[in-house]
Amino acid sequence: MPINNDKPVVNDRPRIKSCIEIAKTRLFRVEALELEFSNGEQRTYERLAGSGSGRKAVMVVPMLDDHRFLLVKEFAAGTEDYQLSLPKGLVELDETLFEGADRELKEEAGFGARQWDYITEFTVSPNYMKNHIHVVLARDLYPERLEGDEPEIMEVVEWSLDDLQTLNDRPDFSEARTLAALYLVRDKLQNGL
Repeated sequence: MPINNDKPVVNDRPRIKSCIEIAKTRLFRVEALELEFSNGEQRTYERLAGSGSGRKAVMVVPMLDDHRFLLVKEFAAGTEDYQLSLPKGLVELDETLFEGADRELKEEAGFGARQWDYITEFTVSPNYMKNHIHVVLARDLYPERLEGDEPEIMEVVEWSLDDLQTLNDRPDFSEARTLAALYLVRDKLQNGL
């Protein structure tokens, strides 16, 4: 039961009066939304949106077996250091989700996969970001490397689903999407996916 602190709870979505692009880079757009809430309050919310290309984003959980998976270590501009993460990237407009995932896996980790399963879709900070990422499971891996747009070859690190807490405790691991994806995959595999 929601706690409302004696204020009426309103579930009607605010009306978007306008959406204006206020900045644009190669990868992102910053938008200002003029909103009117059902109680008459008006606010301007800013959000980070994708480039507007219509391309989907995908994150790959590459499994070596039912317990061991692969991570890649890449430079993260947000934290200004190298971070462990799952392979991920944008799907080209002429690719299916799994084709894009397979290409990203080959570019970043040097493996392809013969079996694919869809896991879920995540948002990140939905109050301020419009972006979504699809999480897919890759199994029956085989070595194959494609040249990608990465500035350097990424280090590939093997880890176990049985040791996620130790992974979370590492100073070079901080991405919540990756951790959430790994826990979801672990639970699905334990339940017979």
